[in-house]
Amino acid sequence: MARKIFSILSILLLLSCKHTNTEVTEETTDNATNSKAITERDISQLNYLDFSVDEKVMPIVEPWQEYVQLSEIINNVKTADLSYFKTDGAEENLKNLLTGFKENIPDTINTPSISARITVVETALFKTESISNLSNTKKEELVNTLKELLESFSNLNFQMNKKLEKDSRNIEKPE
Repeated sequence: MARKIFSILSILLLLSCKHTNTEVTEETTDNATNSKAITERDISQLNYLDFSVDEKVMPIVEPWQEYVQLSEIINNVKTADLSYFKTDGAEENLKNLLTGFKENIPDTINTPSISARITVVETALFKTESISNLSNTKKEELVNTLKELLESFSNLNFQMNKKLEKDSRNIEKPE
């Protein structure tokens, strides 16, 4: 009689452990799937200086369509919308955008320092496109890549602001 009770209790214990283990496995899988998704909160927690263009620079960059398009992409990234990078032909679209971006730089801001910042933005965009499309990318790696992209675009804006600020100085040289 004691053996039967012991057997029944053992079976019940094994069944309850199996049921609990399945629940834990399902929860872990769900958490892993959710943890890979980038949210706007993840982006807002990034620590970087976000420069935008000054009102002096705005009239120069407004007709520059590629800058406007790039600015929209960056604003989407700030809201954790990476759909631009995940569309079919994203790499080709990015190449075309960046080619036009470099070819149509307004003369007022076409300097080596700004060209260097554009190259950094270009590199960050291609890196973001490739990292965001990999299936084995870790969330932390993608967030760091997005931070690099946002920093590079911010630095480009800062450099354009500084260029026009420097040009607007009217320093008289002694005769």
